[in-house]
Amino acid sequence: MPYLLNIFYLLLLLAASPWLVWSAIRMGKYREGYAEKLLGLVPRRTSNKKCIWLHAVSVGEVNLLAPLLRVLEKDRPDWECAISTTTKSGMALAKKKYAGRTVFYCPLDFTWAVNAAMRRVRPDVLVLAELELWPNLVWAARRHGARTAVINGRLSQRSFEGYRRIRPLVARLLQSIDRIAVQDETYRERFLALGARPESVQVTGSMKYDGAQTDRDNPATRRLAALAGLAADDVVFLAGSTQEPEESVALWVFQQLSRDWPQLRLIIVPRHPERFDSVARMLDASGVAWQRRTLLGAGSREQGAGSGEQGAESKSRGPLLSAPFSLATPHVLLVDVVGELGAWWGTARVAFVGGSLGNRGGQNMIEPAAYGAAVSFGPNTRNFRDMVAALMQHDAAVVVADGEQLLAFVGNCLTNPAEAAARGQRAASLVRQQLGANERTFQLLLPLVASQEADGDHRAA
Repeated sequence: MPYLLNIFYLLLLLAASPWLVWSAIRMGKYREGYAEKLLGLVPRRTSNKKCIWLHAVSVGEVNLLAPLLRVLEKDRPDWECAISTTTKSGMALAKKKYAGRTVFYCPLDFTWAVNAAMRRVRPDVLVLAELELWPNLVWAARRHGARTAVINGRLSQRSFEGYRRIRPLVARLLQSIDRIAVQDETYRERFLALGARPESVQVTGSMKYDGAQTDRDNPATRRLAALAGLAADDVVFLAGSTQEPEESVALWVFQQLSRDWPQLRLIIVPRHPERFDSVARMLDASGVAWQRRTLLGAGSREQGAGSGEQGAESKSRGPLLSAPFSLATPHVLLVDVVGELGAWWGTARVAFVGGSLGNRGGQNMIEPAAYGAAVSFGPNTRNFRDMVAALMQHDAAVVVADGEQLLAFVGNCLTNPAEAAARGQRAASLVRQQLGANERTFQLLLPLVASQEADGDHRAA
């Protein structure tokens, strides 16, 4: 079976190669980490400490690990944690967020690559965030004596239907996993229906709730608000994790309202770094006064620093604002760096969570909810159905189908601030009630490491 998968992956890679080359040239993707991805030449671990390898596919999952890592550091400071990711943006954030830890690109699911990585990392436990089910990686972990676990597991109806078509393979894979910690009972039933062992699947809740900051007065948010020159009476409308065309929709809403509400401020945080410059060009064309996050505090009227993570040079030369951001005229801030969205949400009174007007399935709406913002998102949120259901059940968020409905929502928040604040408080209360998943997940992982100690040390260099 592993070798058949190798052939399948090679054929898939060959078929996708024109698109991969185009993405590398046009968007800067897939230009690094080839030795780690294709050959498994990840950093070699030299110590004999207990080791947990945590895999987080991209930015969302990288952020997800932070609270769990804090628990691990506090309770088991003698353990090592190695962190892998798949995407370029995930790698940039992981290196920044987990500086001092071993961070690397996860090998592609070829037998030679995953076996080489296992020999170099020598983990006691392999932990996969959410639904990163790679058969050769899981089986390589078991061959090298490591236990395996899925944390914050979720399985959408669409994924469930797809996996059910290849149930024999999926069942064999799931039965190889020692622990599957899922977000709710619905996901547990789906994993069991696909063949997971009942004793391995446990409901621990969603770790994404634990990762949310609930205090608007936290140091990171205070620093960014001061850097942006936001005043106490400013009303920040933040559109975060946006995809095309959500930035232009949010800008249109801002333009319609800012004439009557001069204290309204718009902050746009695109989901993908490669879109920073295209959003900048859209802002240039709009004629609004706007600024890049990477220029805040720079004291320069020269725009074009580009993405804070990539250092790309922008050719935009539209209406500019000199630092600081705060001016009497209506204006917009483009956050062109990776990893700050969580803190920026703390400045928002009104929030739109992107990836939800198109077909991307939505993005995480917990962070703005935890801060008590008046939260909105589009109708396409299949990736977060459980969170959306909970928010809607508590009248703690609003679904907007298009720009007109988003305009009505933001306008209502401005004209009825008490109603908006009450909705935000209901959202914050809901998040506080869900806390504790990280501790439950940690307790689920402890026996796996303990079983390794009972089996003896398999990690000789």
